[in-house]
Amino acid sequence: MTITAADVNKLRTITGAGMMDCKKALVEANGDFEAAIDFLRKKGQKVAASRSDRDAAEGLVITKRTEDAKTGVLVVLNCETDFVAKNADFDKFANTIADVAVANKPATIDELKALNYPGTSLTIADKITEEIGKIGEKIDLSKYEITNAEFVAVYNHPGNKLAAFVAFNKATTDEVGRDVAMQAAAMAPVALDESSVPEDVKQREIEVGKEQAINEGKPADMAEKIAMGRLNKFYKEATLVNQEFIKDGKLSVAQYLKTVDKDLAAVGFQRHSLN
Repeated sequence: MTITAADVNKLRTITGAGMMDCKKALVEANGDFEAAIDFLRKKGQKVAASRSDRDAAEGLVITKRTEDAKTGVLVVLNCETDFVAKNADFDKFANTIADVAVANKPATIDELKALNYPGTSLTIADKITEEIGKIGEKIDLSKYEITNAEFVAVYNHPGNKLAAFVAFNKATTDEVGRDVAMQAAAMAPVALDESSVPEDVKQREIEVGKEQAINEGKPADMAEKIAMGRLNKFYKEATLVNQEFIKDGKLSVAQYLKTVDKDLAAVGFQRHSLN
């Protein structure tokens, strides 16, 4: 069967694959477009397998929320090179996945990958495989987080290498919410508050504090108290609500929220950075 340039262009329009790849696929499929599409997808699967050990450390971090501001999502789509990450098609791809997450509110990353990619008959997982075949670079949907609250604020840092969302116990203004989400992004807290710091992190800080006190010549019986004091300092520096508010260092984040509304509080957050 003769494969015409129009056939190749038609398959390229449908799949977005390269001209030579489309021609090869049509030849292999003897002109059958569905079989050619499957061929290209299988090519992508082979690329994905051959690149499974590659480091996909670049990419984009996208956070979005629903129109009612009650649900927020964070999506991390990785690739191998910054060149691909800055490509408009990759940006559109990442944002489309985030839009699907906002619209469908899947509970897990596997549920998100199983959802349909808009405008195709493919799941998001299959679409990722197809994109790997098109660009020849490993792509990985590596992280997905979702939260539901009375109000969710989101912040995407320019360049989309860093993003965060913060959940609140009641509605507030977009400006207040964005400021706290920006705080979470910029100051990289390890937890929301003292109670949510993992126990192993607490114990590590206590042990380090004890050892520092002893190395400084403090009596062993005082080391415990000194270590606890340093743990409190750690809480102030590393937990979101206890951190100094970036727009007013005289207030903690929790205190700032009380100046807005005495009942307003942050109840959760997620942050991710590719840097």
